[in-house]
Amino acid sequence: MATSGMDAGPTQNSHGIATHSYEETIELGRKISAKLSPPVLVLLTGDLGSGKTTLTKGIISGLGAAREEDVTSPTFTLVHVFQQAGKADSSDSPQSVKVYHADLYRVENFHDLESLGLEDALAEKAIVIIEWSERFTFRSPWPRVEIHLEHLGGDARQIEISGLSLER
Repeated sequence: MATSGMDAGPTQNSHGIATHSYEETIELGRKISAKLSPPVLVLLTGDLGSGKTTLTKGIISGLGAAREEDVTSPTFTLVHVFQQAGKADSSDSPQSVKVYHADLYRVENFHDLESLGLEDALAEKAIVIIEWSERFTFRSPWPRVEIHLEHLGGDARQIEISGLSLER
């Protein structure tokens, strides 16, 4: 008996992780969020429509920084800033973390990139998520999670993650 993609959930294969629906891509983002700790750069690449913003919705909502429906593509504003709800660290004191979501699709040169103020974000202990990260040319010693998304047709996506293990 065949099962729908929603029943199966994201599946790991030799090329990365396959998601078969919007909901599965969101859920993968939430799994990624559970493994992130600031400071970290989350660098997303993939063609238009490959699911970068959908995955980001899952990451940001999983961090508790915003509701899924409040996360939109910052294609025109270029950078959105969210505040992660305070989580207790090893000292049991709540730590509030900023989450930056940048979309560099419209960035054409270094001057455009400089005008976004991302260097200010990199001066904080933050989580910085960047769509179209191939246009991000700043150097940073921060840990990097690189995620490449590929649209396979319909709601299916192939997602390759490096710099982060989703294993327990």
